[in-house]
Amino acid sequence: MRLITAVIKPFKLDDVKAALEQFGIKGMTVSEASGYGRQRGHTEVYRGAEYQVDLVPKVRIEVLAEEDDADDVIDVIVKAAQTGKIGDGKVWSVPVDTVIRVRTGERGPEAL
Repeated sequence: MRLITAVIKPFKLDDVKAALEQFGIKGMTVSEASGYGRQRGHTEVYRGAEYQVDLVPKVRIEVLAEEDDADDVIDVIVKAAQTGKIGDGKVWSVPVDTVIRVRTGERGPEAL
């Protein structure tokens, strides 16, 4: 199994969620995040004063997937989250040794 993590622009969350549901993903964890990459934030103007926004708001999505489906899930996320502009985000995956459903005690793929 793999844990797929994506950090994307907040307004793309609904698109990614819909694409994952259509692919067959039954669950995900979504949390608010902030950070920066190559763009190092941006400047904004408030009441005539320009100021630097160092940390850009993002959304972090975490999905557990079978090893065989991981690359396809990553492709689904990338296609749904892509705008073609700087700051679209990152997607990565890491191996997961054990998954346990707390309610039933099921382990492995049955716990998804």
